[in-house]
Amino acid sequence: MKPLSRPASYTLWESLLWDILPLFLLWMPLSLSAQDRKELREQLSAVSSELSAYPDSVDLRLRKAALNIELEQWNYAKEEYDYILQRHPDNISALFYRAYVNTKQGRYNFARLDYHNLLRLVPGNYEARLALTLLNQKDKHYTEAYDQINHLIQQFPERAEIYAARADMETERGMLDLAESDYGEALVRDPQNKDYMLARAKIKLKLGKLTDAKSDLDALVKSGTPRGSLQELYKRCRIR
Repeated sequence: MKPLSRPASYTLWESLLWDILPLFLLWMPLSLSAQDRKELREQLSAVSSELSAYPDSVDLRLRKAALNIELEQWNYAKEEYDYILQRHPDNISALFYRAYVNTKQGRYNFARLDYHNLLRLVPGNYEARLALTLLNQKDKHYTEAYDQINHLIQQFPERAEIYAARADMETERGMLDLAESDYGEALVRDPQNKDYMLARAKIKLKLGKLTDAKSDLDALVKSGTPRGSLQELYKRCRIR
């Protein structure tokens, strides 16, 4: 099965977190077809059989957990990471992925602990710091999250996803002018990103910038987004 995109149903927060996951977990399908699910289950069965012969293999357990995540089998994935970390408490991959799984399960304090332990092992790690920042925002630690994202922007001003993350925080807090500006900064660094363009268009609509919002929607259509999927937004621009 070829690599597929992250789920379309993901929120912007989840998209940002998904985008920083290491490459072998970027195989999450837009929507799992019956054939996709069948292939994943076959892969999972093969890895599980191999694991029964080599139960102490960390690599096999990580591979199995990755497949569990693709199938959204969060409890099974967590069991694998728990097994690894009970025996290898400093395994960086298991810490990062278990934090992700804990977040998906709403176990925010456990996820936060995993990220802190990861940062103890690899101080300053960009992916862990951004993931922790996004977790704090999701867990309504707004001031802490905003301080963290500002520090990240100071250290990594070239990264589009950090500006988008701050824009998402600002949108949630009603700071729409700042959010529009930050999405603009994100698009300067990643001009083909449709998520950022769509988010900025929605903010412009809220700000009453109808002509500017329409320009962003037109750019999305030009880049391949079906116009029909944007119909309601076009209506809000008073465009028929």
